[in-house]
Amino acid sequence: MTKRHITYLACATALLGALVGTAPASAAQRIHVVKPGQSIQQAVNAAQTGDTVLVLPGVYHESVTVKTPGLTLRGLSHHGNDTVIQPVQKKAAAGSTKATRNNKKATINCAEAGNGICVIGEKDKALPDVTVADLKVTGFSKIGLFSLGTDRLTVQRVIAEDNGQWGIAQEHSTRGVFRQNIARGNGDAGLFLANNVKAEVGATDSRGTVIERNRLEDNRIGLTVRRLRNLVVKRNYLTGNCAGMFVVGDENKPKAGALTVSLNRVERNNKYCAKTERLPFLQGSGIVLTGAESTLVSGNVVTGHSGESPLSGGIVLFKSMVGVTSERNLITGNYLLDNAPADLVNQEATQSANTFDDNSCGASRPAGLC
Repeated sequence: MTKRHITYLACATALLGALVGTAPASAAQRIHVVKPGQSIQQAVNAAQTGDTVLVLPGVYHESVTVKTPGLTLRGLSHHGNDTVIQPVQKKAAAGSTKATRNNKKATINCAEAGNGICVIGEKDKALPDVTVADLKVTGFSKIGLFSLGTDRLTVQRVIAEDNGQWGIAQEHSTRGVFRQNIARGNGDAGLFLANNVKAEVGATDSRGTVIERNRLEDNRIGLTVRRLRNLVVKRNYLTGNCAGMFVVGDENKPKAGALTVSLNRVERNNKYCAKTERLPFLQGSGIVLTGAESTLVSGNVVTGHSGESPLSGGIVLFKSMVGVTSERNLITGNYLLDNAPADLVNQEATQSANTFDDNSCGASRPAGLC
């Protein structure tokens, strides 16, 4: 037995002891341990409300769907580096192992959609209190971790890397917590939160969702908040993306906004990304508000951005792609340095509709915002 295996065994024993030791004597919660070569989905299917599925270090080729309230899905590794979920290998898919056959019904929707982990509520009933932690999801054609119709979902210390669309995404959900995750090298946003991506409807109340202390790098956009209200984005680090952060609204009512973006480090998001149907090419954008209202942007450090996109600059206010203005936003107490074409950029036609106050910066468009 190697020293590394002994360490893993010791960690597993300690964590199992901690989980068991903290449960009330009357509790029926169980711990389902998954070892390499076994199926995570089988353990999830066997779990009941309040149970923990503990996945030991290794590489697991499958997609996993969670529909059980109060379930914890956790890897036994530091920040997900050793417990890895990847797509089904072609050979395994053709041969269809026993575990795959047994789990086909449970995983086929998530897998067929090209996603790694799916946390899914019912149409008219949110799935509450699920936790996903300490795992790495990588190489999926669409989304590393996707949640739909959840309440109080917690995603922490998850690595979402090199997925085709979004690293971690949430839709039609409330009171989520996304903390200390790493999303890098994903095709679109590293972290993407929206009300509903398939319907043109007004922004919804996220009821206090928290996005905190995540590292978002080398994606198209580090973080996208689309058509949502009442959430907090704080103390995240965004670097090496084409654009650091987007707060997006459109012509629907209510508008996106009524949220706080504070104390984030947004540095050198200068990668080039080609234009799409909805956006021009991106390069050198720090924090962008487009079609948003009543958003507080405060205490952020935004440095080193440079580009010639219409959205380039340190903190940028820009009317949405359907022409909706950003209004009643407060940009205050931010530190901005070495952003081009300017540290602060307000491209709204009615520039007095937003307030720029007490920011430390060198240049603005139009002049006089610093």
